[in-house]
This record gives sequence, structure tokens and C-alpha cells, in this order.
Amino acid sequence: MRIFSDRNRTVSRWAFFLFTTLPGTPVGAQLIPLQALVTPSTVISKNGQPVTFAVHGFIEFHSLSELFPYIESQAQRWKTDPGMDQSKLRALRRDLLRRGIESRVVSMVDERPLETLLTHTRSELQQALRQVKDSTPDGYAEEFLAVQDKWKHSLNCWSAAPSIPARVLSNWYPSEEGIKLYGAIYDSTEHFWQAVKYHPDVTIADLISLLDSMSDRDWSSWLKRLDDDPKIYLPNAYAVEFLRHNLAHERLRWFKDELSRQRVQPSERARTLQQRTTASFRFSAYEEKVLWGDLADVFHLVYYFSSPEDSLRRTLAERHFDGIYLADRRFGFISEEFRSLMLEIWKVKYLQMPRFGEVIRFIPLEIRLSHFLNDGDSPDIPIPIYVDYLNQIRDLARAASARSEEHAK
Repeated sequence: MRIFSDRNRTVSRWAFFLFTTLPGTPVGAQLIPLQALVTPSTVISKNGQPVTFAVHGFIEFHSLSELFPYIESQAQRWKTDPGMDQSKLRALRRDLLRRGIESRVVSMVDERPLETLLTHTRSELQQALRQVKDSTPDGYAEEFLAVQDKWKHSLNCWSAAPSIPARVLSNWYPSEEGIKLYGAIYDSTEHFWQAVKYHPDVTIADLISLLDSMSDRDWSSWLKRLDDDPKIYLPNAYAVEFLRHNLAHERLRWFKDELSRQRVQPSERARTLQQRTTASFRFSAYEEKVLWGDLADVFHLVYYFSSPEDSLRRTLAERHFDGIYLADRRFGFISEEFRSLMLEIWKVKYLQMPRFGEVIRFIPLEIRLSHFLNDGDSPDIPIPIYVDYLNQIRDLARAASARSEEHAK
């Protein structure tokens, strides 16, 4: 197990893959046999490198066998807490198991595991699971079957999906004509979503000053407070692991280096420079997420999880990272009001821009629109809420089209 962020790697397109199992015996060239996929000790490799998967986006594994001790360590971690009885510990184990299996199958860099799972029947999967010789935790077969059932009826909507409609439904999908939101034009909905996390007055100089303050700090005790409190860690595991990764000194230095590489000026305002002004696509959607989005998330989350007497929290509030400021409104970074803003901007994309509306309308209703990236969640809009909104907007787009057709008659 190791900590790393697959979301901070450039996502490659599908190419030639090599498949092996430890300790290095080749078991196939391109396709992954079903039996190998369900065998916990299997390590999948691409171009000679193991394809990792993650829990909570940042805790990486090479095989499902590596995942099992981590699951048990988490159960042991919380078993003495008064609020964790045996039923809750069982639920925690099953949740982590499901997350790990799904992350193994729905890979960001290798579509073969999902291809194997979807091109076999349920009975074939059951038979393969019965033939597993490796030790497995309770519920292993049931969770594998649940993952197969989900993805036989789901479309994973993200920027590198093999399906064109799935790519178009990603927030990263570029808009040649731009999308007008709240008085400004953006290259994609991702550009808006990340830009709005910065108050209109915040400058690059402000961001660099905050990064300098954070780099001078030892974050170990601050993170330990989050780690040790199940009321904080368990409902916010992704956010805590995100902060652990991004508050490392080398990561904070990376943010400063990226700002320098982008050649932004100290006086420029962070929100404005992410908008489309004289030229389009100054920043790619990828840069929007891993630079501007992750940087803003660090500031907002540090404010959110810091104690009221923390001087850095006061400094972040002075730079308006105490909430989201839009027009004459202010709402919390982790709030229903901010999350609902996603549905509002999608109403523009899918209800007012015909070419995007046509894409989402013609995906059959029996296919659930989904979004799964290496078990990465999102503190600003948790993935389950994001997915519910995505399916809601399809219903709204279909209803609007039906009304238009009826009116035309």
C-alpha cells in the first residue's frame, strides 16, 4: 500500500497492455481472463508497470490481496471507539471491500478489467469466484457480483471514457463556443466550477503568500487530530487523505512551481484569469482540476477543518476562503447550496445548448449515468450527489424536449 494520487497523473488513451501475475509469470497478452481478474493475488500490468488502484483516491494497492490487510487495519483502528459496534465495523469492512473491488475493475488507465467483467455472465462470474483459492474476506463474492451488476447498467462519464457520449457528459469536455455562466464565459463547466472557488478579489500574490505560510508549518499534529477522531475521519476520509497528500512540503512547492510555469502575474485575479477573455483555453480542463481546483480545495478544507483559534484560519478567511462567493451570495464550501450549483450550470449546458442536450437525451433510461474515478470522491460535491444530479439533468432534458415537440405540433 502506498499513498499517491492517480488523479494527478495525465490520463493516457488505451494502448497495448501486458498482463502478468506475481511473481512475474505471464498469464496473457491483451485480454484478462476472468479467473485471473477475481483472484486477489493478481497484479495487472501495462507496459511492464503494475496498474494500481485506490481507496479514497489516494491509498493505492497493486492487488486485492494488498487491500485486505488495509481493510482489517481500519476495522481495528476504530473498534475501541464507543460509537462503533460490531454491525458498524462489518459495514465499514464491506464498504471498503466494495470500494476496492470497484476501483480495481473500473480503472482510469486500463479498460480491460471492466471489459472482462462485462463480457461474462453472472453465472460465469459466480463460477470463477467459487474457484478462487486465495483467502478472501466475508462478502468478497457478493461485492464482486454487485460491481458487475452496477456496471452492466451504467455509463462512466469522464473525460477519457471510450464512449463519446460519456466523454461529452464530463465537466472536462471543452466547449468551442464557450459557456456563459453568471456573466462570464468559460471554456468548460470545469473551468467555472474551479474558478468560482476563488473570491473575485483574490490575486496570485495572495495565493503565493498563503502557500508560503503553509510551507512553513508542520502539519503532522494538525492531521493527527483529524485522523484520531472517527466523527471527522470516517465521513470525510477522502478529504483527509487529500489534505495529507497536498499539505506535504513537496506538493505545496509543486503548486508554487506550477503558478510560475503558467506565467501568471502577481496582480492577476485567480477567478478572472480562468475565464475566457481575449483567448480561449488558456488552461486545459486537466490544469483546472489539478492546479486551480486542488489548490482552492486545500485552502477551503484547511479553513473548514481548522480550529477557530488557528491564526491560519483567520488568514484564510481574510482571503475569502471561508466560503464560496458568487454575485451577491455566499455559501459554505461543504454545503448543499454549493453542491446544487452544479445542477444549475448543467441546466445551461444541457437545456440551453442544443448539441449537448441532444447527447444526454438519447442515452437510454435503462442506462444509469455514473462517475467513478479510482474511488476518488470530492468534498465540494460528493460523487453520489454528482451522479444523482447527472441523472436528474437527463430527465429534465428529455422532459424539455418532449414539451418542445408537443408545442411544435
